[in-house]
Amino acid sequence: MKKNIFLLLMAILVLSSCSKSLSKKEVEQYTIKGKDIAMATQKKLGGTLVEKMKNGGVKEAVPFCNAKAIPLTKEMSEKFNVSIKRTSHRLRNPDNKPTDEEVLIIDKFSKELKNKKALMPIVELDKEGKPHFYAPIIIKKCEHLRKPQRKNNTQQNSSIFERSKNAFAE
Repeated sequence: MKKNIFLLLMAILVLSSCSKSLSKKEVEQYTIKGKDIAMATQKKLGGTLVEKMKNGGVKEAVPFCNAKAIPLTKEMSEKFNVSIKRTSHRLRNPDNKPTDEEVLIIDKFSKELKNKKALMPIVELDKEGKPHFYAPIIIKKCEHLRKPQRKNNTQQNSSIFERSKNAFAE
């Protein structure tokens, strides 16, 4: 089954030292905090998506994935006082376009995935000395969106999926 990689980028907005490198302990602390925030964000987004599927099926789920995830991500950013960005090498929303640095990280994760290596989060400082947490999230194609939830909406589901299929194109 084809997989898409979504990169969850979290720039941890915490006071950082003037040093241009992180100690091993700092990397561990940012990794723990980053993983916790990433899991909470994914739970929020995934829970809302499941709710949309239950309430309205594909008709509700696809528009949520394409446009409504950004406000929920912003809500989580405010909750944790960090900057959270979800991006990918296969965009569903152009507002999530990766930066040049993020493209390099996505390419690294893609290569590691292709070579069946373990995907480990990355913590590094940017040019301004702010720490960033990058974690890959592997998402299987939304095959369930292709399957009709009820017999009478097969054509409607196909139409909705057709409009969004670029999100899954190789």
